[in-house]
Amino acid sequence: MPERLQKLISAAGLMSRRAAEECISSGRVTVNGLTAALGDKADPENDVIMVDGRALPTGEKKCYIMLNKPKGYVCTLKDEKGRRNVTELVNIPGVRLYPVGRLDMYSEGLLLMTNDGDFANRLMHPSFEHKKTYRTWVQGQDVGLAIEYLREPMEIDGYVVCADSVDIEGVFPGGALLAISISEGRNRQVRKMCNQCGLKVTKLVRVSEGPLELGTLPLGKWRHLSEEELDMLRAGQK
Repeated sequence: MPERLQKLISAAGLMSRRAAEECISSGRVTVNGLTAALGDKADPENDVIMVDGRALPTGEKKCYIMLNKPKGYVCTLKDEKGRRNVTELVNIPGVRLYPVGRLDMYSEGLLLMTNDGDFANRLMHPSFEHKKTYRTWVQGQDVGLAIEYLREPMEIDGYVVCADSVDIEGVFPGGALLAISISEGRNRQVRKMCNQCGLKVTKLVRVSEGPLELGTLPLGKWRHLSEEELDMLRAGQK
């Protein structure tokens, strides 16, 4: 049955649907030897679909993993600065994974990766808001007052955002360890919120996302998601 090319490419695990649309628009996709256009459809059983000169993979087993991302790695698949990529940390023969969402280069913790484009797109859709919790080490002149501001709505990059919760896990001279939970997940949101309140983030670790917990997974290591975890994620999708 013919389907839109971006959906087929995403489902094959090559890239997200948005990235596939950009790939098609830039002329990197052909169907039966002809350059495809955005909006074109194809039938993978009857048509030859090529991306960057390579046949679209078929029949790849869907894979869902949790990585404890170390700092120093980026989540973009192509980095113009040549920095290390999270895909270097996961080696599953015959499977190409990409991250679901982002963690900035200097942050650590729970990062989902998959080759299931539809699953990833549903999780990243704005209608699917699930809480993410970050253990956040901060420094500042008046940490107590700054934390009170951190619990209030504020404007970041033109959007009004508000933490779901801000809990103090520890206090030390000139700083504190906080557990900050958010649902919006905008770019570098926790860091920007802390900075706006006069706090400098010295370490940031995502410890949970929706029903998933990082737990004792060692830094730089990964594991497959359990069927129970996948069911909980799918149940939360809207």
